[in-house]
Amino acid sequence: MSPITFRKSFRILPWLRVTINRRSWSWTVGGKTGPHYTHNSNGRTTTSWNLPGPFGYRSTRTRRTR
Repeated sequence: MSPITFRKSFRILPWLRVTINRRSWSWTVGGKTGPHYTHNSNGRTTTSWNLPGPFGYRSTRTRRTR
């Protein structure tokens, strides 16, 4: 049996999306193709570039906590 999950995504502007789930929230700037940047409330930032086909780039950094 799968656990129950919650996730809701809102498109605020054509290039800005806000996503809320059970543990955090995030905002993403960009579209489906080309570069986009995501930052979440846990301190993780992701820079991605999706290209047509199986190609793409992704870099993720997590803020250090004290």
